[in-house]
Amino acid sequence: MKEAIQPAQLSLVPFLTMLLCIALLPAILKHDWEKNYHRIALILAAITSGYYLFGLHHPERVLHAASDYISFIAFVGSLFVIASGIHIDVRGEAKPIRNCLFLGLGGILGNILGTTGASMLLIQPWIRLNKSRYTGLHTAFFIFLVSNIGGGLLPTGPPLLLGYLKGVPFFWTLAHCWRPWTMSILFLLVIFYFVDRHNYRRTPREVRRALTKTCGIRITGLRNVIFLAIVLGAVFADRPPLVREAIIVGCGVASYFATPKEVHQKNDFSFAPLREVAWLFLGIFFTMVPVLDFMRLHAAKFPIISPAQFYWLSGGLSSVLDNAPTYLTFLATAMGQHNLTLESATDVQSFLNLGAPELAAISMGAVFFGATTYIGNSPNFMVKAITEREGVHAPSFLGFIFKFALPVLLPVLYLVGWFSFQH
Repeated sequence: MKEAIQPAQLSLVPFLTMLLCIALLPAILKHDWEKNYHRIALILAAITSGYYLFGLHHPERVLHAASDYISFIAFVGSLFVIASGIHIDVRGEAKPIRNCLFLGLGGILGNILGTTGASMLLIQPWIRLNKSRYTGLHTAFFIFLVSNIGGGLLPTGPPLLLGYLKGVPFFWTLAHCWRPWTMSILFLLVIFYFVDRHNYRRTPREVRRALTKTCGIRITGLRNVIFLAIVLGAVFADRPPLVREAIIVGCGVASYFATPKEVHQKNDFSFAPLREVAWLFLGIFFTMVPVLDFMRLHAAKFPIISPAQFYWLSGGLSSVLDNAPTYLTFLATAMGQHNLTLESATDVQSFLNLGAPELAAISMGAVFFGATTYIGNSPNFMVKAITEREGVHAPSFLGFIFKFALPVLLPVLYLVGWFSFQH
């Protein structure tokens, strides 16, 4: 990518407006927001794009944002459709230990299928398993463990995928980050166990007895595993522009028509969650262009000298920006401190020896902190939309932050950062 452009400070306003709209309008003007959120996203994206096209005369930045968005929505949309063609029927009593096992396995699966694929595959079984006592707690911890932290070991999805494409070996993160990943998973599962046990004990006994009579698991639609494998393989294929996206979209279309209608009916399949994510992230992708340009210009001026600082700064920005470009921004900054460039595969290999602690901190910060807001990572919004469609509780944008992210997740991330990067 070319050297970052110097945008005017006023050009940051559309992005801040987008964040405020997402945070406040669903609670203040719920019905108006549901009718007009796509218009708001489109208008704000158009303002930023127009500024770059006609004010700065840099259409390549708009084209780059459009390319990133097409790749993003092709990948997320296809995984959404394919995973929705697999029905997992989990029956039985949702005891706390069983829920912990489900979330732990979901976190592992997030590394194999990517967090989007794992989230779309498991969110409805998770809802069905806990429907008799489902609360915002279950939505929040699913987002923490499956939709975000679960993708912290292998580059099967953003942001680690971008590092792999730049030259970071496939198993590098697994080899260097398994300790903080394991620590965060275990801390959160222990917290969830005790809170969920309290929730479980409040469930009427007759409800619990009824659930124990129907135990088991049944999976249908397994033919879609083939489409999942093709999509994940296409992600790592070195193809000309849009060929990879065409393969991925083709798999999604093929899956949709190959899946029996009864499987979609069992999953209550609807394009509504995908449509909401597509519009909102259209606004986010285009309005964050000047924010990223500002970061690229000024990140090197920040006194970032320790892994802990990289962890917190990359994490803090990943909670409100897309974590993939944030990851690349701080990786480029860390390499620049060693007079290395991200555009050189040889320099990337050299940096693995010189800056391994910094790269580990950037990787974990970008992955972990995506769980602190709904906009930190695309699966978060999809999970929220699906839970609302299913009629169970999903915390509001601010409720998620103040009830779960700040009091529960942030202390865990502080401990993980202190033990892993405070040296």
